Amino acid sequence: MKIIIINGPNLNLLGKREPDIYGDTTFETFFDSLQNKYPNITLHYYQSNVEGELINKIQEVGFDYDGIILNAAAYTHTSVGIGDAVKAITTPVIEVHISNTFARETFRHQSFISPNAKGIVIGFGLKSYELALQSFL
Repeated sequence: MKIIIINGPNLNLLGKREPDIYGDTTFETFFDSLQNKYPNITLHYYQSNVEGELINKIQEVGFDYDGIILNAAAYTHTSVGIGDAVKAITTPVIEVHISNTFARETFRHQSFISPNAKGIVIGFGLKSYELALQSFL
């Protein structure tokens, strides 16, 4: 099984950025632990702060992978383009958010990805990614 985690803007700052919301673990450390816990799954990771690069990556992997775990971060709430990219591919996508977006600002309650996602996991910290991964197993 081949799964990719795609992270959007500012998630490269995990472990440093707002630890009260996002925790103090870097994504690289967390990703290493996932790879160790699931050695029989081919896991890839991609992060970009640039909307077009995220769309390009979704299109690149969107027909060849068994699953995409996507945390588009702030672009979730603003990017029709990312939502359209998810709609255009055949690989199933699980939308993930570290925090409970419905317990935050009202603008975070809207997602352009959700209508085309297989499912959504929100609010369980970094564990949200593992829950999404388990949904593909």
